[in-house]
Amino acid sequence: MTGADILALTLRAEAGSKPVRAIEALAALAVNRARLAAADATAAARYAPGAAPGLGLAPMLALVCRAPFLFGCWMPKHPRRKALLNAMLSGEADAALETCRRVAARAAAGVLGDPTGGATHWHLAEELPGWAVGLVPTAEIGGFIFYRLPAG
Repeated sequence: MTGADILALTLRAEAGSKPVRAIEALAALAVNRARLAAADATAAARYAPGAAPGLGLAPMLALVCRAPFLFGCWMPKHPRRKALLNAMLSGEADAALETCRRVAARAAAGVLGDPTGGATHWHLAEELPGWAVGLVPTAEIGGFIFYRLPAG
């Protein structure tokens, strides 16, 4: 699977039921993490463990999506894991997956805009994880809240 494929599956599992703008915002967050990881060893250790220097954007996106604890759908016991597995195993692409594929292709090509203000972290609007308490969001888009946190 390519980096764009893995990003598309991640987007489908995490945001497939959200508006396109929210899917684009989550993809932009993945690109932000990938670009930071490509530029800085500390960020790479956090956002893309095992990344080789000089790795392109699309392959870096695959590492970013599957990095531990960054996208819940890749964690074995996470509730959104079922949506990820369904998208991976289904022989048929649904409309949401096709939308996610188009967004992921633009992200992997480096032509997707960033409506998140450089965000590196996110959560659903109906949740407030402990790490987000007291932080000021950079954006609120389609049921997601976005933040930019330092890599270290």
